[in-house]
Amino acid sequence: MAEELQHPPSIVTSPITEEDDDDSRNGDGSDVEQENDEDAGYEDEEEFSEGDEEDEQPVTEESKLRSQKDKLENLVRRLSSEKVTLRVHDVIIKGNTKTNESLIEAEVDALKQASTLQELLQAASIANARLRQLQIFDAVNITLDSGPSELPGTANVVVEVSESKSPLTGDIGIFTKPEARSWSLEGSMKLKNLFGYGDLWDGSLAHDWDQTTVVSAGVSLPRFRCWATPVLARASLLSQDWLKFSSYKERSLGISFGLLSTPNHDFAYNLTWRILTDPSQMASGEVRRQLGHSLLSSLKYTFKVDQRNSPLRPTRGYCFVSTTQIAGLAPDSWSLRFLRQEFDIRYALPLGFYRAALNFGISGGLIVPWGTGFLNEPSSLPDRFFMGGNSSPVCSLGGPNSLLGFKCRGLGPTEAQRETKGNSDTTDSEASSERDWLGGDLAVTAFADLSFDLPLRVFREAGIHGHVFVCTGNLTKITANAVDSFSLQKFWQSFRSSAGLGIIVPTKLFRMEVNYCHILRQFEHDGGKTGIQFSFSSPL
Repeated sequence: MAEELQHPPSIVTSPITEEDDDDSRNGDGSDVEQENDEDAGYEDEEEFSEGDEEDEQPVTEESKLRSQKDKLENLVRRLSSEKVTLRVHDVIIKGNTKTNESLIEAEVDALKQASTLQELLQAASIANARLRQLQIFDAVNITLDSGPSELPGTANVVVEVSESKSPLTGDIGIFTKPEARSWSLEGSMKLKNLFGYGDLWDGSLAHDWDQTTVVSAGVSLPRFRCWATPVLARASLLSQDWLKFSSYKERSLGISFGLLSTPNHDFAYNLTWRILTDPSQMASGEVRRQLGHSLLSSLKYTFKVDQRNSPLRPTRGYCFVSTTQIAGLAPDSWSLRFLRQEFDIRYALPLGFYRAALNFGISGGLIVPWGTGFLNEPSSLPDRFFMGGNSSPVCSLGGPNSLLGFKCRGLGPTEAQRETKGNSDTTDSEASSERDWLGGDLAVTAFADLSFDLPLRVFREAGIHGHVFVCTGNLTKITANAVDSFSLQKFWQSFRSSAGLGIIVPTKLFRMEVNYCHILRQFEHDGGKTGIQFSFSSPL
């Protein structure tokens, strides 16, 4: 007898059973001894005749269910009390009309290493999850069956897959940022298992009407030759308009290769040709010195541990992310050379009422050029840290960039833009009052956020909840001889901060956040503003 093991749960039970010698020997549940005594008499004959009549009664459905229940309870009791020695005789794969069998064998290879029934059930559960993560199967069923009768204590594992009926999928969405008065269109398409090796081909487009356009295409393989981890390759074309904030436009064409990708580690190489231009001819001196062509050849390593129960509304757990990037690997005079390090720490503490939780977080980042006289050289402008915008500090993991209440690139070092001459609509003083935000080489942000359920039941069922928050952060320059004037005391005293409260509305299409922000501290030229702010983002 074999039973299918589906997900969820991945593993239910095992069909491997043993016959108990005490259950049956003659087929009627009793031992019969032939007595030679001729005086055995009438009573023994009557007992046998009654037993024969009972055996002839038909087996009812209720008795079958009771028997199966007893066997299952006996199996569960045995699994919990002792290890059942068992080894896998064969792994049989079915249903893969297009997928290469070696790919499936590699994902379920751990089944052959199991030496007990408990280990086999656990390995089958992991194999089921790994096959589903390939995203090329609609269903995965794993069945444990008895091995050959001449090999006792063995089992056959049958892996049956159902390949995706719709290999081509896509999605599209429109998102808005009312505080920036901008809209963005995001769409993607994915082609699954084109060549039968679990390959995923995808293309994506993200267009912000006022700022950014990204077109990219890539392919990922779960395994490639001797590599036991997924291999990714992607080409991208990026166009970003930062004229409103820093008086430059960025165009870049690049390719990236994912060399290592696991739940905790990610290692990639990136090669990008970048062009910075200033169509307005208004850029400040700091920006003008960085205009032109450059080559970015870099390695990036990310280490991530996320033990939170939810990335959107964590109520317990912790998260740590560290990203290290080294650029300047190409022997070219146009190549950018810098070291960039950033980290994020998050911790959620449950309070035990109304699903209330207190979230703490701190993020930091540092970028410095490398080479001879590196502190005298400026860091790469697009790779510096910029702060502001209305992205949630609880959800966002990407370095020190979120500070509620401040507009995008709305704080930090600035420099006056170039004065225009001969413009009849503006005076020199008006033109020179515009400033470029230059970002920072050193940046730190921190926040505390108290989230809680709203009292109305309809809000709780819809996941709508409230929160109270306080944020702080700062960034500064330490390169291009600025390190001589840097001090920790001065850096600490120039922190900006804000506080507020809001309501978060999660839906299947988007995540809306409505916050009232009050600026607690800002400095001259900062873009902080007290008031109501809206934010729409992807629901992940």
